[in-house]
Amino acid sequence: MAYVKWTLIALFWIVTLSFLHYTLPQNDIVRITDTYEKRQDLGANGLFWARGETGGEVRSSRDVFFIQTRRAGDDIMVYRNEDTGWGWPPYFKFNSSNLQAEAADLRSTGAEPRWVAIRHYGWRAEFLSIFPNAVAIKPVAGPEVQILPWRAIFTLVVLAAVFWAIWVRWRRFRQNRIDPVMSSMEDSLDEAAQGLSQRRKRMGSWLRGR
Repeated sequence: MAYVKWTLIALFWIVTLSFLHYTLPQNDIVRITDTYEKRQDLGANGLFWARGETGGEVRSSRDVFFIQTRRAGDDIMVYRNEDTGWGWPPYFKFNSSNLQAEAADLRSTGAEPRWVAIRHYGWRAEFLSIFPNAVAIKPVAGPEVQILPWRAIFTLVVLAAVFWAIWVRWRRFRQNRIDPVMSSMEDSLDEAAQGLSQRRKRMGSWLRGR
């Protein structure tokens, strides 16, 4: 049972941390090389895509904005640019068209790079055809710029406070309500076991006397 318990605990934390890593905002320092729009057919990977342009019809096939970039080490990263609207994650993004125009205006070459910070959420997985979703773009001085992820830190602090409050209240409830009931049940079981043992002894004595 101990293996099952620790396996379930490990799975819980793996799922929780993966969810937070996917959902919380991250910042990448890149230079934009191109922007384009592509027809995208959503299938089993539809969970990792937004609901489409806010105000439009939700479809399994739609046009999606993309932003092509290169990092300082010349690695390629491609972002999608979709509205989140009122859905999940709660970024309340409604400006994908404006963001695409801003990204197109910030394109540059390796000879004359213009570095930008792209705030995004999500993962890049080529075998699943999923892309991180760009949320905001701003120019920065260079690739060495460090951006403090204060939004993610604030969210984690709030979540930690909420979980701590729930855990403290659960512990108090367990100590005040559940533990006394369990203790009373254990005492009743012990008394019943003792009574049964005494009756068995008396029965044994009576049988030996006969």
